[in-house]
Amino acid sequence: MPRFIGLIGYPLGHSMSPYLQQAALDYYQLDVRYETWETVPARLQHTVNMLRRPENIGANVTAPHKETVLPLLNEVDDFAGHIGAVNTIVKQGDKLLGLNTDARGFIEALEKDGHFNPERKRVVMLGAGGVARAAGLVLVQKRIASLAITDGIFERASALARDLVRYIKDSSKGSKGSLPGISPFQWQNLGSPRTFVDCDLIVHCTTIGMKDSAQEGLSPLGAEVIPKNVLVYDVVYNPWPTPLLKLARKAGANTLGGLPMLVYQGAASFKLWTDKEAPVDIMFGKAKEMLTGGK
Repeated sequence: MPRFIGLIGYPLGHSMSPYLQQAALDYYQLDVRYETWETVPARLQHTVNMLRRPENIGANVTAPHKETVLPLLNEVDDFAGHIGAVNTIVKQGDKLLGLNTDARGFIEALEKDGHFNPERKRVVMLGAGGVARAAGLVLVQKRIASLAITDGIFERASALARDLVRYIKDSSKGSKGSLPGISPFQWQNLGSPRTFVDCDLIVHCTTIGMKDSAQEGLSPLGAEVIPKNVLVYDVVYNPWPTPLLKLARKAGANTLGGLPMLVYQGAASFKLWTDKEAPVDIMFGKAKEMLTGGK
């Protein structure tokens, strides 16, 4: 009798996770099915309760539920608690444990596929949701020089900045060396090239430009504000390339898409559910095949 892992989010038409995760499960010949459990916010508690059924192993959590799912779980590990967002749920007996593999996937892709060392670099981040929280925390841990955060809802950016400052203060007691400067700024300032002066890395963590989203086909930035030779890291992976990455290339910037992050965080989740090493090459191959049609 098959068991199940689900992807909880809304909408889910863009997601490659079911394809790459099922490919990994099939590689080990596990009788497990990875399904999409599309869930509007009002139904989140119902879906989480459904996850407790005996045939279910766990789940991934994506937008817009990464933060709101926390109080519905029995336990959240320390790292996910620091981030304030969960993207992986593992069922242990009759309890649901929340974890976060986004941070690992984000930094592994940045360093390995983006060939970028964030230490002492100046970063501008667009978005302050669940992915941004994971990205912000791991960038701070990597000793960046500064992080400027914006969001369509300014208070959300301010809250993330405050949380990161608090984390820095708590974790740096007694340590020597300069601490990164963390500050929020207004979304409207994205239209000004001055926002990106001396910037080394731009990280995009919203759903703008994502396939099947309300803002499909759009970019949060115009080519005229993107500095030449900056690295633009768009965690959106579908479509490929995204509108933002097309404009970044036009501006002469370096680019990194979201597919490596998707695969690396998915591989970490896979091991948590199965206690097996994820077949990363197979997951990459299946995701690329589905995303590009084999081109």
